[in-house]
Amino acid sequence: MITLHENSRIASVAVVTPPYGIEQAKAVAILNKYYSDKLSPRNLEVMQKVFAHPSIQRRYLAIENPEVLINEEPDARIARFTHWAVKLSKEAILNALNQAGLTVDAVSGLVVNTCTGYVCPGLSTYLIGELGLSREIRAYDLVGSGCGGAIPNLQICEDIVKQTGDCVVSVSVEICSATFQMGDNPSLIISNAIFSDGAAAVVLWNQTKGLELVASTSSYATEHRDAIRYIHKNGQLYNQLSLSLPSLAREAVAKVVKNLLKPMGLRVADIKHWALHPGGEKIINAVRDEVGLSEEQVHASRAVLAEYGNMSSPTVWFVLQKILNRGIAHRDWCIMVAFGAGLSAHAFLLRVDFANESSNYIHYQ
Repeated sequence: MITLHENSRIASVAVVTPPYGIEQAKAVAILNKYYSDKLSPRNLEVMQKVFAHPSIQRRYLAIENPEVLINEEPDARIARFTHWAVKLSKEAILNALNQAGLTVDAVSGLVVNTCTGYVCPGLSTYLIGELGLSREIRAYDLVGSGCGGAIPNLQICEDIVKQTGDCVVSVSVEICSATFQMGDNPSLIISNAIFSDGAAAVVLWNQTKGLELVASTSSYATEHRDAIRYIHKNGQLYNQLSLSLPSLAREAVAKVVKNLLKPMGLRVADIKHWALHPGGEKIINAVRDEVGLSEEQVHASRAVLAEYGNMSSPTVWFVLQKILNRGIAHRDWCIMVAFGAGLSAHAFLLRVDFANESSNYIHYQ
């Protein structure tokens, strides 16, 4: 099913990371120090190979030093998740509002999605208090969407804008390091090599300025739920990734892209810009080839993966911001695509319309 959208636009996009950055060589050295005697020779080889791959150069983690992750107690971990999720979200929101020329008083709706930690009440209530948002605000917390969560969040925000006509803020925040686990398991080794922490905030409004929300669609292949998900062991989250994920993601993305474009009378060739969630290099390559994209069209996804790793749900916003910063011409089409737990895939069709403006009026950080 495709949903057509009217009037609502993205006024601004802001992305943030925690200050601690770590190169892949240093990260693997730390894992070797603490876990080399716990891994099989085969998985030691896998770890060295994955961390040495040039597709990821650096990641940012919500820690003061890597030693924090070793034997971190569950209570300390959720406290760290809460602290950093709120801190990064707050920073991103303030940056996005400032770029749009707004203050917190203008916000009538807030939707926050995360999959890397659970608190009750949700993160939205922390942000209401920290930012001094209206106590009558429409606030929602989304969980369980994994890496694809930014687009369902955006869909809900767009509905609120249509109902209220006011400014709504969409926040995607993940502290993937709060789900760190290590063992003699390729899923955990790969997860520890690619995932990182970050947040993004997006301001939506119904003014004529901004990136137009045109249509969206989602698809769920629940028979593949176990291919990408968190599982619980001893009360803690463990990431589970299937070796078949690139082919599954390729099929899922191709399906939502087709479902999005066909009713609009558009073809892949009509879409110049692609904000593709960079789940990993193999996934980028698989989706590129299946959908029929050029290397230039996945350049932003590769660049974000190299600079930040996979931050789960906020990552697609980092990609879109990079595309926007390079410049989008009047009437250009852009598609955001994200996929994750479920197995789910989501796509949003966007368009730039500068018809009434003399310059690019979308604000970026």
